Amino acid sequence: MPSIGSLVRRPEVGSLIGMIAVLFFFSIFGGANFMSSGGAASWLNVASELGIIALPIGLLMIAGHLDLSVGSMVPASSMTIAILSGHYGLPIIVGILAALGLGLAVGFVNGVLVIRTKVPPFVVTLATLFALAGLTLGLSVILSGSTSVALKSGPIAKLLFGDYLGGKFEVTLFWWIAAILIVGFILNFSRFGNWILAMGGDAVSARNAGIPTDRVTIALFMSSGLCASFVGMSQAILYNSAQVAAGQSFIFNSIIAVVIGGVLLTGGYGSVVGIVLGTLTFAIVNQGIFYTGFDANWASLIIGVLLLAAVLMNNTFRTMALTYAPRTKLSARR
Repeated sequence: MPSIGSLVRRPEVGSLIGMIAVLFFFSIFGGANFMSSGGAASWLNVASELGIIALPIGLLMIAGHLDLSVGSMVPASSMTIAILSGHYGLPIIVGILAALGLGLAVGFVNGVLVIRTKVPPFVVTLATLFALAGLTLGLSVILSGSTSVALKSGPIAKLLFGDYLGGKFEVTLFWWIAAILIVGFILNFSRFGNWILAMGGDAVSARNAGIPTDRVTIALFMSSGLCASFVGMSQAILYNSAQVAAGQSFIFNSIIAVVIGGVLLTGGYGSVVGIVLGTLTFAIVNQGIFYTGFDANWASLIIGVLLLAAVLMNNTFRTMALTYAPRTKLSARR
């Protein structure tokens, strides 16, 4: 039977308590509408899109890195598929592959720049964020003459990437579940996952131990770019259009969700379950405020307080785990 120490040592304990608390809070003050299928769909849809991006961001943070460029990657991929398959009328598969390929390319550039320049990932990806935003805006105006482009996808693409189940739940929920299973397997049951954790603990020691830290770093940034471009592509198909200004909220929302999930900003600590719980917690707060009688303008304050409380709670549980010493049978008899 698991001991108390082993339970509180888990990275997701604090985030689980936080999610239960906010779910309980909004189920009371949000009324029956919040707990209805429509209410659940509102925050699950937000969680699915955010969660697909938060998972690779979480892996990056566990490895000691960060990616801010996802905020520009989402609209860039949306505009890519909309311009190619909407404005120019190319087959939808061409637009999808181009959008996903763009995400992989930007992630590759981020990884190489971080490795070659030794500049902190925060600075590198912040520069990429602005550069990609400017490039998206400039090329969109040149190629389509507008910052908003309509897109009409075929029935198969619509069914796979941009449809509603039962008229309420986005199909991206299934993609999020698939991503959870894949990332969970990688982090917990593969050698690559051990490399990620080792890099976050001490990158120099990991490199000296023979871990290909450069390749792991590039792969993580490419996965981040791929997932962000997937969300942007699916949004364009879902809403039948793309806009240059969309997606900026994913920059910090994904980081907030990951931190609430118990991942350390300094790296080396975190879990996929925690990231999922943190994503759900953020989505519940983000949408739950609209089901209460509270002023929605207070939503940002609540999220800020929630973030601080989550960090403090996670630190408390981590300290408890490090200082907890289980009683032996001999001491128990005494």
